[in-house]
Amino acid sequence: MISATTHIARLARAGFVFAREGVFGAVDPSLVPPPGQLALKIARLIERRGAKSGQRLTRALTRMGPAYLKLGQFLATRPDVVGVFMARDLESLQDRLPPFPQVEAEAVIAASLERPLAQAFASFGPAVAAASIAQVHRGEVERDGVRRAVAVKVLRPNVAARFRRDLADFFFVAHQAETYSAEARRLRLIEVINTMSRSVAIEMDLRLEAAALSEMAENTRGDPDFRVPAVDWDRTTHNVLTMEWIDGIALSDHARLEQARIDLPDLGRKVIQSFLRHALRDGFFHADMHPGNLFLDEEGRLVAVDFGIMGRLGLKERRFLGPVLATFVRALPQTLRAAAAPDGTWLRLAITGESGGEWVAVRSGERWLLSTE
Repeated sequence: MISATTHIARLARAGFVFAREGVFGAVDPSLVPPPGQLALKIARLIERRGAKSGQRLTRALTRMGPAYLKLGQFLATRPDVVGVFMARDLESLQDRLPPFPQVEAEAVIAASLERPLAQAFASFGPAVAAASIAQVHRGEVERDGVRRAVAVKVLRPNVAARFRRDLADFFFVAHQAETYSAEARRLRLIEVINTMSRSVAIEMDLRLEAAALSEMAENTRGDPDFRVPAVDWDRTTHNVLTMEWIDGIALSDHARLEQARIDLPDLGRKVIQSFLRHALRDGFFHADMHPGNLFLDEEGRLVAVDFGIMGRLGLKERRFLGPVLATFVRALPQTLRAAAAPDGTWLRLAITGESGGEWVAVRSGERWLLSTE
């Protein structure tokens, strides 16, 4: 009972934030039982001014902190659970938070490496990126009188405890929902939270990310178009990951790609071929390979970062998928036409096959829609 009371109290705070951000205003009252309709009306009374505009759920989850951000990103891939409208709202959810103080990051590093920061790094700068679980700093290490730049990823202080607390609340809601709702049991909400919990647990041990980097470096050693940053194992622990600093153009930076006169069709070929090599040749691939996690270096090679989420395919699965993809590629098409909006809000690819028919892929926001013409 005490545990349930604690969960309810913490969830009440989340409900207040959702109400303030206008999340409940997007709920159709006709789909809610009469007692719930009264609760919706009360929630609408405490909406802050201007909450009706923009992406309400995204704002609310960002305010609630790291675990809620991760939950939102996870549910963005499950329109069967949250509905198409809400999933589209969540697609724009960015895993970005304000950085925690420099002095705290330095303390975490010193404690993890068991030596003063000045002994581990020749220089250590402020955070250059901050997300829900960790943030990244630019530093320098000196070896044989030569300095080289490194990226230092540091876990947020007490992030594991905060995730455990919030995940316990999520499990409480899922258990209650499955107890009283056949629809919740059909959607297997407890398993949804279980999957998220396992993923987060892996991301919060930076040694596992370092191991993934090293494994992929070994797999791709001979690849001409792809590489990964080298890991500095002497400065890597559970809470700290030190690796080579990457100077390059992020694939999400369309303006710099255009200024550098990058051959975009060739770049697309590199991305697709690299992913297929990893998945089908090695059975080990980057499972979060969005443009923000890919860079183009001075030699024209793709460099991937953020190896917190990885995937594996067994030999049986690869033997099945290989011929399927080969058949698809052989049937592909004689021509490929592309068109894009100047502001990058949409992209249209039209592929003409031998029969004259077309496969059309349209990207709007973060969603791809496929059709035939």
